[in-house]
Amino acid sequence: MRLSRRLWPRFWSSSARYTPIATSSSPRNSGLPLSYDKRRCTQPRRLIVQRTIYACAAILTLLSLGVLSSGIPPSYSNIWHYEKLLPQHNLTEALVQNRRYLRIPNRVTGHGLNNVLQESVLLSYLAYRTQRALVFEDYTWSHSLSPYVIYDFSLRPSRLPLNAFISGPSAGGAVPPGSERAVNAAFWESICPAESRHTISSADQPKYAEGNVLFDWWMSQLGATQERCVEIDSRSQPVFDHNLFGGPQILSLWEGFSKSPILADFAWSRLVESALNRNLPIIQPGVRKYLSQDGVLPSTFSNLVAVHIRRGDFKRHCYRMVGWSANYMGFNRFPQFLDTFNSSFDEDQHARIQYYLQHCLPSVEQIVEKLRIVRRANPHLKEVYVLTNGWRWWLNGLKAALLEDGWDDMKSSLDLTFDPEQKHVAMAVDMAIAEKAEVFIGNGFSSLTSNIMMLRVSKDVDPSTNRLL
Repeated sequence: MRLSRRLWPRFWSSSARYTPIATSSSPRNSGLPLSYDKRRCTQPRRLIVQRTIYACAAILTLLSLGVLSSGIPPSYSNIWHYEKLLPQHNLTEALVQNRRYLRIPNRVTGHGLNNVLQESVLLSYLAYRTQRALVFEDYTWSHSLSPYVIYDFSLRPSRLPLNAFISGPSAGGAVPPGSERAVNAAFWESICPAESRHTISSADQPKYAEGNVLFDWWMSQLGATQERCVEIDSRSQPVFDHNLFGGPQILSLWEGFSKSPILADFAWSRLVESALNRNLPIIQPGVRKYLSQDGVLPSTFSNLVAVHIRRGDFKRHCYRMVGWSANYMGFNRFPQFLDTFNSSFDEDQHARIQYYLQHCLPSVEQIVEKLRIVRRANPHLKEVYVLTNGWRWWLNGLKAALLEDGWDDMKSSLDLTFDPEQKHVAMAVDMAIAEKAEVFIGNGFSSLTSNIMMLRVSKDVDPSTNRLL
């Protein structure tokens, strides 16, 4: 007892002033008020609740600051205005000339640019063949009423004008005489009020058919009506779905599609071109000396090989490919391509998984080896550009391995710089680089690669320069 008094003198000095507690547990007997025990129990609980509320508020504040630090996305009002002023948006002239229109309102939304792009160009081709003006739609990430949504801890626009990404016939650009220029949805609402619309359903369209069979069916359906305003109800099934884009059946459309103005006159938007010009010193430092006086970019970036290395969500997606016995996407399966994929690979499951991963999610060593093989066939290649969503630390390791293997330099998507408007079309900038690269190595399971291959083949580049992992 004496020792404890010496060790904890404050405890004993204060406790000595306390009055003895009555043996009865009743507050009446102890001389304390009735609410004393309740207050003594609820005070710690209130403290815990308060601290929890403060902690949650602090976390939400930090998250909000983190999201806002990425900046408020621009409005793109200049591009919306550009679309509004397109010459085909003259209501009086359109009525006088009795132009015919086609709209498919239930389009791809909430997906990446390339799912939207592949659908847009093929629907544009259908409208072109049936001599109707297609209604082009906004790129819609979310149908939220808010102009912004949170994605990857930053704000992104809920929707963007299509002309932020592309130009040409699919986005309302010029078409040959006798064809109709695409119009925006706002003009459709004016020229084709609800009571004037004739609806065709996609419910009875052929399933799993060859591309030309499906296309001919739609040509027949649209050719059977002379209604000025036609709307396709595709809620039951898309007009052109992932089975068409994901398989070789789409190649049966290639001969006519590739020669149409939809592909022949396809172009990236002015915004994308401006971002490409801005980043030329990064992509290919010596290219500026080859620019003409009017600033037109060369059709090819000499000595550059672009390679599409998808990471992120593909870490899960590639394993799903194994279970689905999936093959390369349609436009990655042109018969003249040197690289093919055998989805019927019938070794044991472990070997099968490794075979898929080599082509879908390759390791650094496998990427270096593939580039080495391509360089052997094209010894003048010196620089590598990587289209990727990979982490910086992983790309640093890949760059070190490539430099050690004799490449002059490697740049990637993460090295590019953008202004606020260009930032949200960065994927299209990557694609424009790959389209112009002397050699392109793509991921056969990707719609991004498929669209790049579509554009390169339509421009008659040497088939040996279109490679796949």
